Parts: sequence; structure tokens; C-alpha cells
Amino acid sequence: MPRLRSVFIALAALGVLTPGSLAIEADYVLTGGMIVDGSGEKGYVGDLAILGDKIVAVGEFTVEGDTEQIDCTGLVVTPGFIDLHNHSDSSTTVEDKETGKDISTRAILADDTRPSACYLTQGCTTIVTGNCGGGALDVAEYYDALEKTPSGVNVAHLVPQGAVREKIIGSTRRAPSEDELMRMQQLVDDGMAAGAWGMTTGLQYVPSAYADTDEIAALAKVVANYNGIYASHIRDEGDTLLESIDEAIEIGRLSGAAVHISHLKASKRRNWGKVRAAAELIEATRAKGLRVTADQYPYEASSTSISAMLLPDEEREGGNRAVIKRLEDPAEVERLRPIVAESLAQRDRILVASCRKRPEWNGRLVQEIARSEGREPIEIAFELLTMGDVPGVNFGMDPRDVEWLMPRPWLATASDGGVKVEDGTKPHPRSFGTFSRKIGHYAIGEGTMPLEQAVRSSSGLPADILSMTDRGYLRPGLYADIVVLDPATYRDTATYEAPFGMSTGVKWLLVNGSLAIRDGELADLTAGRPLRKPAP
Repeated sequence: MPRLRSVFIALAALGVLTPGSLAIEADYVLTGGMIVDGSGEKGYVGDLAILGDKIVAVGEFTVEGDTEQIDCTGLVVTPGFIDLHNHSDSSTTVEDKETGKDISTRAILADDTRPSACYLTQGCTTIVTGNCGGGALDVAEYYDALEKTPSGVNVAHLVPQGAVREKIIGSTRRAPSEDELMRMQQLVDDGMAAGAWGMTTGLQYVPSAYADTDEIAALAKVVANYNGIYASHIRDEGDTLLESIDEAIEIGRLSGAAVHISHLKASKRRNWGKVRAAAELIEATRAKGLRVTADQYPYEASSTSISAMLLPDEEREGGNRAVIKRLEDPAEVERLRPIVAESLAQRDRILVASCRKRPEWNGRLVQEIARSEGREPIEIAFELLTMGDVPGVNFGMDPRDVEWLMPRPWLATASDGGVKVEDGTKPHPRSFGTFSRKIGHYAIGEGTMPLEQAVRSSSGLPADILSMTDRGYLRPGLYADIVVLDPATYRDTATYEAPFGMSTGVKWLLVNGSLAIRDGELADLTAGRPLRKPAP
């Protein structure tokens, strides 16, 4: 029987199994649903068969043998969504079961978060980590850990350039020596050889920000040898947005790597509307034959550390500990006061997401905290800076810009979030609602873009960007990562005030052919796999 199943799957992959050509053996058959296949083409009513971890037939076919029939009448069947920009490899503190002591691990490996329910309930079956230049540096070790401790979602990884630089140079603001550059290139090569899909930078963060264009291009050349992508949190998303996109494009020209702009936006009120010029720049570059894409989350607020919001990268040299130490000097505080004041003026709505030392501040705006305590906002800001890496939410985008960008054919949907469970903090709701908001609220509810295009931005397009050929579409021979959603109820529920609300409306969800959601209820939460990029 295993051999026969293998033959069926192989024939399906070759396109030999056509309607009426042969009876199909299947574990599951999704019947009568509206199939939206990830290509952007108009959806159609049809059936879909799954055998093992693969799709074996789509459209019309005959089934033989025992199979579970799932009635999808009135429902939409799509590929599993691929989150190109995820931070689930960030560190979290958990209790060691043997010693009872606190230890650090990655969120995607921690027992309470690795089920990834906040993403599965959106229909997201694959996440891409290593973004913004941070995350797991040892790619082979990371993939091995994911294999031993499976999560609810598939995980692909990108080499984090900031971690590479930290390993060789530290957090010092200087250029590398020739030997140091070669060692950094070797680290990138090691990661790509282990199955990374590209490399990322976080050019608003230390130490990633201390690399110049030529240094990054030298590393990206290694990535290009593996047909990987260069994904960048660019240097600035506000006043010098266009120049920052230009730099990313130049790195692509110099290296030969495909360029991907992470979470494209125009920050600060004075830059609202600039996304149109950014789109024109990207489209003009694409017209010349260069590979340039971007992604976006469907919210008007961003989220990062409050120190990155308030201090330019040159003032964050040495990392958080060095900043905290410098702030012990009253003269240093006075020197920084006008810099912080200007940052506050440009970001007049900063919400504290997670502050361990002052948990009563969680979910409140800096200005609101200041009023309630009879203090000035700048004093609250400096207190937050002395606490280190405090995450915040910044309401700095024009909702009209966000909506205008959505239909761009080169713009993928991505969360910039991570696996989370309720913990008393107030994180950005994007970890719970990105895909359901883009597809459910904007495409289905508001008609901002066709459903088929919104689905493509979340499945086929991100697969194409990664050159991931075995996921992202509903085609025979591809892995069975499949969403069945109810268009009437598929919506986001997470808000800034209540950010842990699960998305609604996913009725069935398959990850590698296993049911992660069965009839609206969470089921197999360990079906995810590490996804290693095949050698070129």
C-alpha cells in the first residue's frame, strides 16, 4: 500500500492524473468548495484530493477506496498562507522542567507558544523567521531543533545579518577588516548551505545598521549564489524612505540577489502619501528586469522597541546595556533631550506594549501615562529608555496609504509578528489578525481588492518570492497546506485594546496533510516542519 500511495502522488506531480484518467486514492476529499488556487486567477467550484502530505487532484475526478469527505459547499478553499516576515525565533524565557529555573529559548520552540494557534486560526501554515537582521544564526542547529520539537506551522529561515555582524564585530560602529568581512561571508555561506532561503538586514537596529551598502552587498553576493533573497528592514521608513529603498535596490544590483522590502510603509505624518512614490520606484526598477518585491501588514500602527523609535542608531551603539549605562550620566540625558523630544513630536501616539518594570503602563499611550502621573511625556520616555528593550506600538501611518498599497501585484501580506499566548501585555494585534484582516476585512468585507488577489498576496506570491516551488498553490504534487474558510465569518478579532483575540472563520486547515483545524476546532498542533531550501 505505501508503494501504491507513492505511485499515485508521483503521477499527480507529473500531471498524469487528469479528470477521468484514473480513479484517485485519497485520505481526504474536499468537495464543492470555491477553489482559489493562489495564482490570482478567478476561483471556481471543484473538489480537491489529499493523499499523505500531498495534493493529488484538483477539479473533477473519481475517488476509490476509503476516504474522508469534507463538504466545502459555500466555503472557500485556498493554499495555506505563508508569512514572509515573522519573528517567532525571538527569545523568550521559560521554566526548565527539570531544574525549575528560568531558561531562554526561542518562542517557536517553547511549549506554550510552539502550537502557533494564533497563526493557524488565521489560516497561516508557514512562517519565515530570521527577519530584520535578528534571530537564529546557526541555521542547521535551528532546523534540527524544529525537527525534534515540531510546531504547528512550517518554518523557513533567513540568515540574520545583524547576528552575523554581532558574532564577528560586536555592536561597534565601524567597518570590518578584510578578514572580518571574509568571516562574515563564511557565516552567511554556512547558513545558506544549511537551507536558509536568503539573508535579512534590520538597518534601523544595532548592529545591523552599522553596515554600509558595500558590506551588505558583499554578503548578499553569497546569498545570490544560492538563488536566495535579500530581505531588508530598510534604513528609514520616513523622511528618507525613497533613498532607503534605493539602497536596497543598489544592493541587489551589486550582488545579483533578489530584493525584498520588508513591511513597506511611510512613517510620520509629514511623509504620508510617499508610498505612491515608493511604489513608482519599485515598479520602475522591476520594469528594468530587476527582482524587487515588498510586503505589508494591514494596520496603521507599527511595532518595535521604544529605544529604536526615540533614538537614532548612532545613539544606540553598544546595544541596550550601553545605552542604559550612558543614561546614568545627567549630562548625557540633557544632550539627548532635544533628540528624544523631536522623536516624540513626530510620533505623538506611542503605546507601551510590554513593560516588566511598570506593567501598569502596558496598553497605554506615553502621553496618557504622563497625564495620569502629572509628568511630562519626555520624562516617561527617558524612564522607558532606562529599562532597555521595551516594545511599543507606534500609530504613525496613514490608513489611506495602507489601503492604497494593498492591491499592488508585487506586494505580499506578512505579519511582522510572532507566536504568542495571552500574558498580560498589549502587543500589536498583527500576530493574531494579519491574514484574516487583509482577506476577511479588506477583500471580502470592504472590497478593497478581489479575493483571488488577496489570497495570492498571502500564498502564491510569497512562495514565488522565496522560489519555494512545492507550496503556495493548490496543484497536484504540492504539499497539502490548505485552508477552508467561511467567507461570511472569516475575520480578525484582535484589537489594540484586546490583542489576543483569535481569528474566526477557518473551518478546516491542513498542514502537510494533517488536520490542524477540524470543523472549526484546533486539532493536530505539531504538523509543522522545518523547510530547508533545496541546493541550487
